[in-house]
Amino acid sequence: MFRRPAVRPLLVAALAAASFAAQAAPVTLLNVSYDVAREFYKDYDAAFIAHWKQAGGETIEVKQSHGGSSKQARSVLDGLEADVVTMNQATDIDVLADRGQLIPANWAARLPNNSAPTTSVPVILVKKGNPKGLHDWADLAKTGVSVVIPNPKTSGNGRYTYLAAWGSVVKAGGTPAQARDQVAKMFGNVPVFDGGGRAATTTFAQRGIGDALVTFESEVELIKAEFGDNFEVVYPKRTILAENPVSVVDKVVDRKHTRKEAEAYLQWLYSDEGQEIAAKHGLRPRSAKVLAAHAKEFPKVDTFTVDEVFGNWKTAQKTHFDDGGTYDQIMAAAHRQ
Repeated sequence: MFRRPAVRPLLVAALAAASFAAQAAPVTLLNVSYDVAREFYKDYDAAFIAHWKQAGGETIEVKQSHGGSSKQARSVLDGLEADVVTMNQATDIDVLADRGQLIPANWAARLPNNSAPTTSVPVILVKKGNPKGLHDWADLAKTGVSVVIPNPKTSGNGRYTYLAAWGSVVKAGGTPAQARDQVAKMFGNVPVFDGGGRAATTTFAQRGIGDALVTFESEVELIKAEFGDNFEVVYPKRTILAENPVSVVDKVVDRKHTRKEAEAYLQWLYSDEGQEIAAKHGLRPRSAKVLAAHAKEFPKVDTFTVDEVFGNWKTAQKTHFDDGGTYDQIMAAAHRQ
């Protein structure tokens, strides 16, 4: 007698195997971040993965993507499936709400400190002995000084440098015209505009171009470790507070069903463990306790915020960095000379 194959048991077994495989596969998160944060997040990711597993969570994998902050934001707008974005300025997250509708407009209110778990400050890195005697932003505007700064059109590092130099004049009682003049002279001393902070570091420290490099405080020890103790760090009299905001990318995590893991990943940045890892990598922790424990590593600096001098990041972006803004006007005038 002809018998039908036992299709149903085989189908059930196949579905069960597929289900088990799906459950066993690690959840994968993609963190799209700015250029000079790669070493911090490499250590942070390993610690978070262990924490999440120990806390009873599933096996998790975190992938990183790093580049100039604004270039990274554009990549997410163009379809790079970031579960989280961890940037060095708010405009590169705002754009995901304004242009892509990937996150809500009030994203900054979802975590403490406007969703910025760490900060840093722009500093001036000079060659050992500081042969040009560079001590403040005004010194970088002097004739005969060559300073390496990444392109403000593509790099948060570059934008913070521009705003720090401008704001230092205003905070000292200067006029906007005087601030513009200082910024124009300083950026006129830039021999090459790299796309991001890491590339600018290579230009200065490896290729030997420039008398000074403007970089984040968090990058200094890494530069010395990689290129030798041939440099000194100079803290300007006044500098801007660089806040490092983070956000879940809602449309991505809801499509991938990774919201729980992505939110936990960002929330743990505020934990003592996360803050300690940040301090280890030269990022200023928001935790008063952790910051106090590392007081020798983070000297007190007279800082001002973007909001204090420029209103907010959106205003600063529109006025200074959008196409046709003040930065473009300054560079166009320089090319005409």
